Amino acid sequence: MARGQRSVDVEYSAVGDGLGMRDFCLYLWLRRLSVAAAHIASLGLVVLTCILARPGTSLFSWHPVCMSFGFSLCMTEGILLFSGEFSPLFLSSRHWKVRVHWFLQGLLLLCGGSGLCFMVASKNSMSHSHLSSWHSLLGLSSLVAVVLQSICGLVLLFPKTSSGRSYPRLRLYHATCGLLAYLLATLTLVSAMFTDWFQASVTGNAWYIFLFLPLLPALVVMNQISSAFLPKKKITS
Repeated sequence: MARGQRSVDVEYSAVGDGLGMRDFCLYLWLRRLSVAAAHIASLGLVVLTCILARPGTSLFSWHPVCMSFGFSLCMTEGILLFSGEFSPLFLSSRHWKVRVHWFLQGLLLLCGGSGLCFMVASKNSMSHSHLSSWHSLLGLSSLVAVVLQSICGLVLLFPKTSSGRSYPRLRLYHATCGLLAYLLATLTLVSAMFTDWFQASVTGNAWYIFLFLPLLPALVVMNQISSAFLPKKKITS
């Protein structure tokens, strides 16, 4: 390094360099609005799916309800509660947020397992083949990814099982793998809208509304995780 120069570690900011106070406030409010919209979109997808599927009318009718509740609502809220903006637990300590995160992950696994059982029972009753579509393959992969992610999260839940130096790295791996699992789950939800049942039930502009609902939370979650875990960069002055 040349003489007179010094290396300074600064955290990368998603806001960008050179923003004034007015621009920063605008960014902050846009971020809050996007998080609020993600909450509404994830809940809206569950409500609309319940109206569409009419749970209880058949074994299959419980499958989209369970999967949308688990992968759209529980998974999204389990991540957004760490955002600090329009989170239902924005005043709670991180300790309680972690506990609620695990509770929501548990609900996700319960809903995912139940939805899988309803689908298997429905296909068996109609003598249909299993894992015969991209949607079913993506759905099974998403459920496996969530199970593995939950197992890895146990290490973070009990820090004494890992060394002090490796703990921050494990948090980074957990967040990165969680983002990949979330994006995989989003692909599963989107692929469901190309199934014969969904396209026979939803037509016209309503189909595009359903398509938009899982994509908005995915963008917000991706921004939240990348902003929180982007590596530091060095600048010289």
